[in-house]
Amino acid sequence: MGAYILRRILLMIPTLFGIMAISFAVIQFAPGGPVEQVIAKLTGQGGDAADRLSGSSGDLGGNSNFDPAGGEGSSKYRGAQGLDPEFIAKLEKQFGFDKPPLERFFMMLWNYIRFDFGESYFRDVSVLDLILEKMPVSISLGIWITLLSYMISIPLGIRKAVKDGSSFDIWTSGIIIIGYAIPAFLFAILLMVVFAGGSFFDWFPLRGLTSENFDQLSLGGKVLDYLWHLALPLTALVLSAFATTTLLTKNSFLDEIRKQYVVTARAKGLSEHRVLYGHVFRNAMLIVIAGFPGAFISAFFTGSLLIENIFSLDGLGLLGFRSVLDRDYPVVFANLYIFSLMGLFVALISDLLYTWIDPRIDFERRDV
Repeated sequence: MGAYILRRILLMIPTLFGIMAISFAVIQFAPGGPVEQVIAKLTGQGGDAADRLSGSSGDLGGNSNFDPAGGEGSSKYRGAQGLDPEFIAKLEKQFGFDKPPLERFFMMLWNYIRFDFGESYFRDVSVLDLILEKMPVSISLGIWITLLSYMISIPLGIRKAVKDGSSFDIWTSGIIIIGYAIPAFLFAILLMVVFAGGSFFDWFPLRGLTSENFDQLSLGGKVLDYLWHLALPLTALVLSAFATTTLLTKNSFLDEIRKQYVVTARAKGLSEHRVLYGHVFRNAMLIVIAGFPGAFISAFFTGSLLIENIFSLDGLGLLGFRSVLDRDYPVVFANLYIFSLMGLFVALISDLLYTWIDPRIDFERRDV
């Protein structure tokens, strides 16, 4: 097992390199980079990102009397006509675009290996501090939605397999399909209208993970306040999160229940509970565990993006989305690097769980 783990860790290196290389190459062709953001601000077309930069970067070159329109000349940036080429050069140097793309890419990799992600272009704060600041929100959503979906899906899937074809199986399948078909963001808006001071009840808060007086509450009060703020976002996410896992669990159990070893176990007089959880469970759950890494990463990041936006939960999903719009490349690449690394390690953990549930599986005898 040790050799297998080592091989998997070594394979992470080219995988991570490929992810970063492809993403970096795509970014080179994306219009509206950080230099263009500042140029747009200077020409009266800027957005929030340029506003933040102009408020935090000051003179952009150490000269408070510098006039960006001090010269004419052509530029490779759209909208830069009439701006001094020296000013454009200062912008390029500030953002690191004065170096060739290949040199910038390998410099980025070298820094990321040491977990040095630099500073945000537009927020005047280190990227690592920014990510750590947003981490609690995403961790809360990701862990809770994964736990809740599996706590609902596995028992429900087993029950549906045992009652296959019954009225229970039919009406629960209908509920699951309807829940899966409703977009999480649409259901979140409905919850806000009904329960968060929209048109009916004002029972739950609209924004944040905790209340303003959180530090003044007792331990029990803090727990209740935390759960109070998470109630609506988690409800919106859970509605569709458990559908796939439930049906996967049911089908996996049905396949195992029909096998000969189950018939033999029943013929020996074993109880149904012993057959299901002593024999069927560990075999049927292998395919469910295989989907855990994707479910966790999705819930941790992409799955909660719109929910974070709707409920004003300032987490990593929302941070990554805004960074892409702002062309804040250090934040974009740092998010990509961290979540790619997490995904690779979670996939490895998933394989190790295989061997824990079914000791007959031996990855040492497989070709990687």
